[in-house]
Amino acid sequence: MGKVFADQSMSLDGFSAGANVDQDNAMGDGGEGLHEWMFHSGGKTGHRGEALEDLFGNTGAVVVGRRTFDLGEKPWGDEPVFHRPVFVVTHRPKAVVTKRGGTSYRFVTDGLEAAIGQARAAAGERDVLVLGGATIIQQCLRARLLSELRLHVVHRLLGAGTSLFAGVDPATTALERTRLIDAEGVSHFTFRVGNPA
Repeated sequence: MGKVFADQSMSLDGFSAGANVDQDNAMGDGGEGLHEWMFHSGGKTGHRGEALEDLFGNTGAVVVGRRTFDLGEKPWGDEPVFHRPVFVVTHRPKAVVTKRGGTSYRFVTDGLEAAIGQARAAAGERDVLVLGGATIIQQCLRARLLSELRLHVVHRLLGAGTSLFAGVDPATTALERTRLIDAEGVSHFTFRVGNPA
């Protein structure tokens, strides 16, 4: 069975989205800049680099929160990048939404652990990727559901927004760095997630 890992871009001051997030401003004020690194070419980052290839390389299923789905469905388009099942954690039931390229959105109403369980079953021997938003990643950390956390720390400040680690107790979460890829404008960290001794 594969691992469960989370992947998130964030600013130097710890925000995974800017202030004033809404349907017309999905990443908040200045938040789109957190993903610019994905579109650079070559090297160890960007659309041909290790950091992005690792995102989906061994991923068999994806988990997101309902707000992430609601904000992302339109921009992701009719053929989203996922090309695999996406499990949406929600309190509002909805029929499966199928898109071109193998992406299907399945809505799980009985909690985060159930969504992770369904994603694990769908992924088989492959990994489960938790893409967020921040609240889902925080819940995964608190419930000790993650074995790995990948952070893309973009070299810019947002000043306000959605704090990636809000409510995460450092006394119950240990992060051990296992990898660092330093690139222009962004540093890619991989952490093993454990419990403090």
